[in-house]
Amino acid sequence: MNKSLFIITGASKGIGKGITNKALESGATVWGISRSHSISDENYKAISIDLSNLDELKNELPNLFNDAKGYDKLVLINNAGTLGDIKHLGSIDNDSIPQLFNLNVSAPLLLMNQFMHDLKDHEGEKIIINISSGAGKNAVDGWSGYCASKAALDMASKVAAKEAELDGNGFIIKAIAPGVVDTEMQTQIRNADEKSFSGIDRFKNLKADNALSSEEEVAEKYFYFLENLDQYPDVILDVRDV
Repeated sequence: MNKSLFIITGASKGIGKGITNKALESGATVWGISRSHSISDENYKAISIDLSNLDELKNELPNLFNDAKGYDKLVLINNAGTLGDIKHLGSIDNDSIPQLFNLNVSAPLLLMNQFMHDLKDHEGEKIIINISSGAGKNAVDGWSGYCASKAALDMASKVAAKEAELDGNGFIIKAIAPGVVDTEMQTQIRNADEKSFSGIDRFKNLKADNALSSEEEVAEKYFYFLENLDQYPDVILDVRDV
């Protein structure tokens, strides 16, 4: 790789941590944006922001990408997200709904907007990867907020990609689903109430059958996409397309 910078939200755990470790192994610099941090590496910069607090994020945005222009390859990965309450509408805590959309939709769009504004004239590679989900295409009972938020992020990715092509500014935007990965989110799903989520047995069986991908396996597939983007012209992708 050229001198590369990865800016990864939710870098402290799960898929974000897997991609962060893979990026560091490749020799890239990583800026991790999370509330807390679990990675210690000379090429890792910890940026502590609560992405569900939009006022906090907006205060940091104007200067966030100032030092990114010194890199040949820039990759923004919007990974941070929450499943929210696994409950049917009518039983969800009202306060949890805007918090979910702040983290899953508003924060990624704010980061994309600032990234594309600040780096539109940068001549290196400029890539945005949004972590998608099959839930954005399928109605899953108990996941109304998550399904809606991932559908919104997919559409925002498609619009941004179309605009980038029209503007000729060099940005590449993809929304890539990771498949079913052995993360804390999966633990939350398996601990849900069956009355709130009818598909719980499938997820319990995936764990019992060792059918969940590891963070490391998924990170490898994201890097495969990054190294072979010309083979995948679609905006909405899935690691299982590899």
